[in-house]
Amino acid sequence: MPDYKWPAMDKRRVMGKPIERIDGPEKASGRAKYSTDIKLPNMLYGMLLTSPYAHAKVRSIDVSQAEKIPGVKGVTVIAGPGTELQWQGAEIAAVAAEREELALDAVRAIKVDYEVLNDHFVREEDFAKAQAAQKVQPSGEVVTGDPDQAFKEAEVVSEGEYGIPVLTHCCLESHGQTLAWNGEKMEYFPSTQNVSGIAGDLAKQLEIPAEQIHAHQDHMGGGFGSKFQSDRWAAEAAKLSKGAGGRPVRLHLDRRTELQIAGCRPSFFGKIKLGAKKDGTITAWDSTTWSTGGLGGGGLNAQLMPYVYREVPNRRINHSSIVTHTGGARAWRAPNHPQVSFLTCSAMDDLAAKLRLDPLELFIKNANYTARANVYVSQLKKAAEMVNWKSNWHQRGDSGTGPIKRGLGIGVGTWQGLGHNATCKATIHPDGGVEVELGSQDLGTGTRTIIKQVASESLGVPMKDIKLNIGDNRYPVAGASGGSTTVGGVSAATRKATLNALEKLFEAVAGGLGAPAAELEAVDGKIQVKGNPSKSMTWKEACRKIGVTPITATGENNNRFPGGLIDGGVGGVQIADVNVDVETGVVKINKIAVAQDCGLIINPKTAASQCYGAVIMSVCGALMEERVMDAQTGVFLNAEMEFYKLAGIKDIGDIEVHLDIVPEYDARGVIGLGEPPVVPGIAAIANAVTNAIGVRVPTIPLTPRRVLDALAANERRRS
Repeated sequence: MPDYKWPAMDKRRVMGKPIERIDGPEKASGRAKYSTDIKLPNMLYGMLLTSPYAHAKVRSIDVSQAEKIPGVKGVTVIAGPGTELQWQGAEIAAVAAEREELALDAVRAIKVDYEVLNDHFVREEDFAKAQAAQKVQPSGEVVTGDPDQAFKEAEVVSEGEYGIPVLTHCCLESHGQTLAWNGEKMEYFPSTQNVSGIAGDLAKQLEIPAEQIHAHQDHMGGGFGSKFQSDRWAAEAAKLSKGAGGRPVRLHLDRRTELQIAGCRPSFFGKIKLGAKKDGTITAWDSTTWSTGGLGGGGLNAQLMPYVYREVPNRRINHSSIVTHTGGARAWRAPNHPQVSFLTCSAMDDLAAKLRLDPLELFIKNANYTARANVYVSQLKKAAEMVNWKSNWHQRGDSGTGPIKRGLGIGVGTWQGLGHNATCKATIHPDGGVEVELGSQDLGTGTRTIIKQVASESLGVPMKDIKLNIGDNRYPVAGASGGSTTVGGVSAATRKATLNALEKLFEAVAGGLGAPAAELEAVDGKIQVKGNPSKSMTWKEACRKIGVTPITATGENNNRFPGGLIDGGVGGVQIADVNVDVETGVVKINKIAVAQDCGLIINPKTAASQCYGAVIMSVCGALMEERVMDAQTGVFLNAEMEFYKLAGIKDIGDIEVHLDIVPEYDARGVIGLGEPPVVPGIAAIANAVTNAIGVRVPTIPLTPRRVLDALAANERRRS
C-alpha cells in the first residue's frame, strides 16, 4: 500500500503554491454556466404564489382563471383548503408558463380566500413581550462550579446587554433549479451544495427511485449553508414538468421570496454578567440569552457560551428559544459562532473597560480558559502587531477632539473543519492522459484548483494535463460542501486515489527500469528510480507500458479515520480598526487584521481569499444587514435589495491576512478554512466602534441611527 502522507513542506512542487483558480477565466469571461443560465429547448418558466400573511388559513383556492391564460402550461396547488400558513412567503401554488411575464400573470390570477389569524408574533428582541405572548421555550439552566459565591468574591463585576438580529440568506443566485423529464428519467440542474446527495432528497419528495434523477451542476452562485436540500420548489417544478409532457421547467425564487423563506441565521440576544479579579482574571460568568430561527425556535447552541473562553470556572447559562411566525433557519457560514463570539467578546471588552485594562491584555491573560491557549496568545499578538495596537489603542472614548473618533477592537473564533467522507476515482490512460472524478462541487472557493494541485503533486504531472470531472452525481460520491469539510474530504480522497493508481503504474514499468516498484517515484513528468534521474522514462513512455486498458483506482476519505492527512480544530483572531463620525453616526472600516491558525495549506492564495470573503460578510453583518419585521402586520419590511443592505467595495476597508503556514501546524494535515474567518469579525468591529465613541451600541448592525442613539443615551445618563 502506498505511503499516503503528504510530502514534506520543502519537497512540494505544486501544493503550497499560490496558484490562481483554474475556473477564473471562465467566470471572468461569462462562459461559466450556472443553474440560472441553463436554457433548454421548449423551456417553461416557473413561479410561486406565496402567502402575504404571517399567519393565516386557506379557506379556498381557485386556479381556474390562471389555467385559462394562453401560454400557461401548468398550475399546482401546494396549500389547499384548510392549510395553515405559518409565515409570510409560505408556498401556496406554483405555475409554469411559456414566458416569465405569463407566469407572473398566472400567479396574480389565482384567487385565494384567507382566514387571517392575527395572533402572529414576529419580533423576538423584547424577551418580556415574548413571554407575554407565550412564545418562550426555555432550554434549562446549566451551572458549573459555584457562580453565586464567585460573584460575591469578585473584586469587580461587569454587566451588559447585547443583541444581534436575524440575517437572511441573500444568495446572488437565488435558490432553485431547471429540470426536465425524459420518460421516467429526470435531468436536474440545481443550484446546490450537495451534488451527490440532492437527487436522493428530491426522489424522496417525488417517491421515486433516486437513480432516476441525474443531477449536474458546474457552478453555483452562493449558498453559505442554505443549499443542501432540494426544497418544495424543486418538487413542484418536477410536477409541472411532468404535467407538461416532460418540458423543462426553470423555477428560481424571486428576490423577495428568496429573502423570506430561503433560510436565515438565528438572532441572539442576551444579558451577561462577568466577575473578575482586579488583574483581569475572569472568575465567574452568568448569561441569560434568547434567540429565534422561526417557528421551530432558536436553532442556536447557547452551550457555546462563553465562546472560546469555555473553561471559566464558575458559570451559569440560561437560554430560551423564541417561536416566531417567520421563515425558518438554515445553516449559515459558521452556524451559531458569529453570534456567540459577538456576545462573549463584547462582554469581555466591557469588563476590560470597567477595569481600565487594555482588552488585549485581558484576552491574553485568560487564554488558559481556551482549548489551545498557545494558539490564541500567538494570534492575539500577531493581529495586534498588524494594526500597531501598542501605538493606536487608547482607553475607551479617549480618542481626542473633533468629530472623527478612531477605535480598535478584538474578536476571536474557532471551528472544527474536519473533512467529510469522499470517494475519488483516478484513471491513467495509455496515452498518458489522467482523469480525476469526484461527485463534489465547487462553490467558487477553488475546489477544482486544489484537487488538481493534489493530483499533480501526487502523480508528478502538470496540472494542465489532468482532466477533472466534478459536479455530477454519476461520479463517485462526495459529501456536501458545508462546515468547512470539503477541502479535507476531497484532498485526502484524491491523494489516496492518485497514489493507488500510481502504484499500479510503478508495477507496470518496474521491469523496464530494473528496480522494484517500491523504489520508484514520479517526479516532474517522469517515472524514475528514487533519487536517480538517470534511470527514468517519461510519463508518456511509462503509460504506454500499461497496454490498452487504462489503470483505474479509487481512494476514500473516511473522516472517522483520517489517517494523518486531515485534522480539525483551528483558532483565529481579528482586530478591527475603525473611524466613527459622531456627528453623523457613520462607521468607516480602516482595516481588519486577520490572524488565522490553520493546518496544511494546499493553496495560500485561495485560503487567503476565504478570509477576504469572510471579512466582507462580517462587515455586512456588523454595519448594515438585518431582517426588519413589522410587529403589527407580520410583514418582512425590507425583503428586497433596496433596503436589505449589503456592503459595497467602498465599505470594506483594507483586509490583511496572516496565515500560520509553519511546520507545527502543517504537520496536522488539511483543515477546512471556509467557516473560521467569518466568526470574529462582527465582534471585532463592534468592539472597535465602542472603543472609538466611548459607549456600547448594544444591538448591531451599527447603523448611523443606532450609533447616534447610543451617544444620546450616554449623554442623558451623564446629565
